[in-house]
Amino acid sequence: MKRLFALYADAMDNISVFVGQACSVLFFACIAISALEVVLRYGFDAPTLWSTELAMTLCASAWVLSVGYVTQRHRHISITMLELLVGPKVWHIFRLLQMVIATGAVIVLSMALYHPATKVLARTEYSGTALNSMAPTYLKVLLLVGTVFYILQLLANIIRWVQGTEGDVSGGH
Repeated sequence: MKRLFALYADAMDNISVFVGQACSVLFFACIAISALEVVLRYGFDAPTLWSTELAMTLCASAWVLSVGYVTQRHRHISITMLELLVGPKVWHIFRLLQMVIATGAVIVLSMALYHPATKVLARTEYSGTALNSMAPTYLKVLLLVGTVFYILQLLANIIRWVQGTEGDVSGGH
């Protein structure tokens, strides 16, 4: 059973890293679209109707989908002062407590997002802007997908904590 959990954690880590790194392309696309809009608007006095909405949707997509990568790499914002105050053994327990609480909270968030996501799949919502894209529908479903990624990666991190195979957990400090 321990081996099965380790295989799950390895697979989830690989998926999170792949999706997280793939999301970097979305940020570059957002930069290109924003630069194009600046050139068209101020250089040719021909602004687009779609660039702002598309750039926001791309950035939101990258932000939501990269949550597994950030979690796998232990790069969330943390209060490192507590780590210094309580010592490594207590901090190790705190990390487990944080992951368990986060898993519960994200499960509740997923349950709250489920109904709106299924509702927009039945009846598409549009942005109401000049472009009138399906961004609200897309983003509501994507938020639910992101929470599922987050939960799955948190479970992989908990497995690694229990098995003592976490690797570098120094986070952002």
